[in-house]
Amino acid sequence: MKPFTRFLQSILLYLLTGLSLLQAQTVASKFKVIAFYTAKNDQAHISFVHEANKWFPQMVDKYNFTYDTTSNWNNLNEQFLSGYQVVLFLDTRPELPTQREAFQKYMENGGAWMGFHFAGFALTPSTYPQNWDWYHNTFLGSGSYGSNTWRPTSAVLRVEKPKHPAAKNLPVTFKSSPNEWYRWSNDLRKNPDIDILLSIDSTSFPLGTGPKPHEIWHSGYYPVVWTNKKYKMLYLNMGHNDIDYEHGTNKELSFTFANETQNKLIIDGLLWLGSSGNKSAIRNKKK
Repeated sequence: MKPFTRFLQSILLYLLTGLSLLQAQTVASKFKVIAFYTAKNDQAHISFVHEANKWFPQMVDKYNFTYDTTSNWNNLNEQFLSGYQVVLFLDTRPELPTQREAFQKYMENGGAWMGFHFAGFALTPSTYPQNWDWYHNTFLGSGSYGSNTWRPTSAVLRVEKPKHPAAKNLPVTFKSSPNEWYRWSNDLRKNPDIDILLSIDSTSFPLGTGPKPHEIWHSGYYPVVWTNKKYKMLYLNMGHNDIDYEHGTNKELSFTFANETQNKLIIDGLLWLGSSGNKSAIRNKKK
């Protein structure tokens, strides 16, 4: 065999080996997501859950993660969670003490979480009372639900932490998908553990259409996306589609994932939560 031919074969073998290693690393870097949901409370929340469970699977190949779902909250246990790097709460929250203990342990040991809209809700008295202090006051920091806008309407959102990985690809302000926006009992600005990433911009006011006067906001400060620096977590207040309740048709009038700019926030947030670098940072911080 001529020396030049052997040289070309060596180069080809080197390139093929490098490609195989790159493919192996890519496969190995895929992170696993599990989404918990109830989808029984409020047609607007059910609509969002169904939409999310269609949208996320469309993203898995492009962004290199897997996406599983379960409506069985008993799966919120140590053994089951050990197979996933990121947990999503699409609506509601765990109610049983064993489920709550497993989730708290998962988060305190470097697990990652993304929660939407109703996952942060707590109101006493209601079906979802504020009876989980760690989750609502320590982890989320928001405390109880205070009030909301109505009808679901778009808001102009302002990015407060443009260098955060979840917000790095967003403009300074952008218009959201229609949503029912929440006010909270705690002022997140006073919590040193909380990083507010997005809030409602003042150009949104008046926000809501009523008909009740208190359902229309005319001023104030309202955080809508934030993270807790002590945990690998991200809460987004989005997750309530507009539904035709007034005419009794329950027709879907808006969709959360029909907004490409907002989708960048969601996917970049998920990638940040699933990144190995983020995991290492949290674990080192807790040592």
